[in-house]
Amino acid sequence: MIVMKTILIKLHWLISSQFGLDPRLLVRSLRGLPMFFHDLLTFRKVYKGKIKIMPCLHDRYEEGGATKSEYFWQDLLVARAIYAANPIKHVDIGSRVDGFVSHVASFRECEVFDVRPISTKVPGVVFRQADLMNPVSLPTTAGGGYCDSLSCLHAIEHFGLGRYGDPINPQGYQRGIANMAKLLQPGGTFYLSTPIGEERVEFNANWVFDPRSIVRCAEAASMRLQELIVITPDNEPQGSPIDAAALADLASERYQLGLFIFRKENHS
Repeated sequence: MIVMKTILIKLHWLISSQFGLDPRLLVRSLRGLPMFFHDLLTFRKVYKGKIKIMPCLHDRYEEGGATKSEYFWQDLLVARAIYAANPIKHVDIGSRVDGFVSHVASFRECEVFDVRPISTKVPGVVFRQADLMNPVSLPTTAGGGYCDSLSCLHAIEHFGLGRYGDPINPQGYQRGIANMAKLLQPGGTFYLSTPIGEERVEFNANWVFDPRSIVRCAEAASMRLQELIVITPDNEPQGSPIDAAALADLASERYQLGLFIFRKENHS
């Protein structure tokens, strides 16, 4: 049953996001047709002016906002953490501009690095096109780092898979984490979210990482895990212990979103 559910979820993602056909949306829209005609006739009885027909068939069956999403929770939780921390300089790597970045830009300036261009001028956002797998495209960090706060939400799992025009590189996420650590000043905070569970490559969509792989990469770059929040398949954020046994348990799950909060060590 679990295997079949996973297959159906993947099939729906493929049909809807890659080919523009959403069977669930079609069913909800067909369900809304009778009520649409009922409401139209009711409105026409009391309104004699000109009407242009523009059906919105499925909205009545949706909730008042899209909160059942791991993106919703990661964007909200990290934006609140940055607001509370009030860092001197915050840099984001590849997170959603129409989600997390806009949250942060509503209360402070931030810089955004992404392998793809952004042509729109966004208030509060300084954009730099950069490949985080290639340190040549990054700002110099002489003197102990470029920023004291850094985020990379739901992006590191794409590095090196070519999905966004980046070079193919099976070690892309490792290089990315190492280069991000170079941007971060000692004592700085790094917010990283990525799918976790049974480690695998789902080419060319994303990696799903054993959480211990992420921790090992971070530790090799002098970053230590301070906190781990797991967003479950039911979209419930839960704090997780960060000991070896807890990480091993998370690695045995099929899929969850891990929100890691690291601190850059100060070796001075």
